Amino acid sequence: MALGTATVGYELRFDAGRICLDLLATTHPEERFDSVDVLRAWIAAAGLAPPGTPLAHADASWLVAFRELRGHVAELIHSRLGAEPRPSYDIALARVNEIARTAPPAPRAVRNQDGSLIRELAAPPECAQLLGAIARDAVELLTDPVARAGLRQCEGDNCPIIYVDSSRGRRRRWCSSEVCGNRERVARHRRRAALARA
Repeated sequence: MALGTATVGYELRFDAGRICLDLLATTHPEERFDSVDVLRAWIAAAGLAPPGTPLAHADASWLVAFRELRGHVAELIHSRLGAEPRPSYDIALARVNEIARTAPPAPRAVRNQDGSLIRELAAPPECAQLLGAIARDAVELLTDPVARAGLRQCEGDNCPIIYVDSSRGRRRRWCSSEVCGNRERVARHRRRAALARA
């Protein structure tokens, strides 16, 4: 999936290493899915649909569905990071499994104007298909022992983002070196400077 950021009035984050975890990041530092336009931008930037795929048919019901799936995935991930499953774990697991059965949109290769091959969908994706792709990613993450062992919560100050640490030596500490890592380095520099002045 796509990495980096997209801007729609504010930054959308894609540095968690999995699309299902990038979905969880849409609540930090505040609710990101506050409009259908933002949801469309997130779908495109996340790579759920090839560039240029029409998403004009997305409506407010999509916002509700994406937020619902996000809540279920959060329940599963946070239970995985905690000592034992939360009370609504089984409900979340059943719902994610049900959503994951929906086939994601199948891309096909077509010639671009310059002759190169690009991805394209036969038809605009339906909400259930996109949700199915995210739910399937969550199922794959939670059932893969290696990926699951790499789940980490960012050590950044007040950052709730969860990511997959696939770094060499598994020593990654932050969701993003450029965001939380940079904040930590600046704070460390300020502490050293304050100590030097004292």
